[in-house]
Amino acid sequence: MFDKFHEECGVVAIYGHTEAATMAHLGLHALQHRGQESCGIAVSDGRTVACHKAMGRVADIFTPDTLNKLQGAMAIGHTRYSTAGDSQLLNAQPFSINCIKGQIAVAHNGNLTNAAELRKMLEMKGAIFQATSDTEVILHLMAHSHERSLPDALRDALLQVEGAYSLVVLHRDGIIVARDPHGFRPLAMAQLELAGDRTGYVFASETCAFDLIGAVYLGEVEPGEMVIIDSDGLRRERFYQQRNTAHCVFEHVYFSRPDSLVFGRSVQLSRERMGQLLAEACPAPTADLVVPVPDSGVAAALGYAEVAKLPYRQALIRHHFMGRTFIEPSQAIRDFGVKLKLNPVRDLLKGRSVVLVDDSIVRGTTSRKIVRMVRSAGAREVHLRISCPPTLSPCFYGVDTPTKKELIAANNSVEEIRRFVEADSLGYLTLPLLRRAVDDAERLDFCYACYTGDYPTDIVNISELLAAPRPSAR
Repeated sequence: MFDKFHEECGVVAIYGHTEAATMAHLGLHALQHRGQESCGIAVSDGRTVACHKAMGRVADIFTPDTLNKLQGAMAIGHTRYSTAGDSQLLNAQPFSINCIKGQIAVAHNGNLTNAAELRKMLEMKGAIFQATSDTEVILHLMAHSHERSLPDALRDALLQVEGAYSLVVLHRDGIIVARDPHGFRPLAMAQLELAGDRTGYVFASETCAFDLIGAVYLGEVEPGEMVIIDSDGLRRERFYQQRNTAHCVFEHVYFSRPDSLVFGRSVQLSRERMGQLLAEACPAPTADLVVPVPDSGVAAALGYAEVAKLPYRQALIRHHFMGRTFIEPSQAIRDFGVKLKLNPVRDLLKGRSVVLVDDSIVRGTTSRKIVRMVRSAGAREVHLRISCPPTLSPCFYGVDTPTKKELIAANNSVEEIRRFVEADSLGYLTLPLLRRAVDDAERLDFCYACYTGDYPTDIVNISELLAAPRPSAR
């Protein structure tokens, strides 16, 4: 409904817990914000791999009866929002196959930039694809590998793919997780203390999944690293040596939950710092109060209010229980979209000059509706402040973004955007200040391609990708 970027998905893996499927289920609850289109869990009992997945949200799909049928001490889970592949059950993950290397299930967060080329190559070798998601390419590469062991086959596959992936792989005897050499997407590791002095392990896209199940955060799976867990214990190895990381900065700007550690750093603190620096760079001298666009603008608005020495007020209330709306038959009804999600507190806004803090402007249509809402609620002035730089280029590493033609900042000046959204003033956080906010001014560990158009990997068909329609929010 909102004009926002969307993460592709979240992944979780559990090893060594007798109720692994239930633990994975809880982990997916914590990661539900990363994708609400479909979800699934695969589990192994040491003999066979079983999988259940469906379209919809975690709470609707996994009932106690469903979880009771997923028995085993190892499990992987996935919640999806499509960026590559259609919105259909056939693309729901985990994917599972039975091949010469045994039963394998795979779940993937990210996007492979050379998936189309690899798919054509595999089809020429006789591979038959069941889905349109690029994740299936990894399974076929593993199945076609001449390497006999599963870790070696996975390594062989990963050395052929390009782009972003945080990957969890389940087989009969264990779990393997891997992260792409640039570390685009997050993947954290934790430990579970179990009865009888046993130890279990958990992997997840965000650490908020660990908090829910009582796991202790150990650190990140490193870029280019593979972690193998089976009856022989836990082994960590580098399958690719990468000098330059490219963590997705939008994980800190918008995607991740503020209570998570992502790339080893507090998301809440990053966002508060963005707001503080934004207040220094883009003050609003006539403002009376600071109002966040919930929920993603809350932390930045707190930081802005602190530095600007202005009252912070939650004058826009979000309705959290609406879910997906009905099919909307006309533009007149579509215009109610923002009103279905947000409602103003008129007594806080009436006659006030308001600093409205949000995390981004994509097409600008939703921002304009929110500015109009605040003004119609009685605000005297509306000063829009954005806690990241203007978004100029689409992402090809696992983020659902519009084409360059649809990105308002790629085709308009800041003043033109201000006029379009009907704000009294508009200010963005600059790229150098964003780097300071995530403590990246010196190391340059993050990817900023959506703000610069400077992609950290070679994308052979970049002109075609820039011109082609991107998968829409489904």
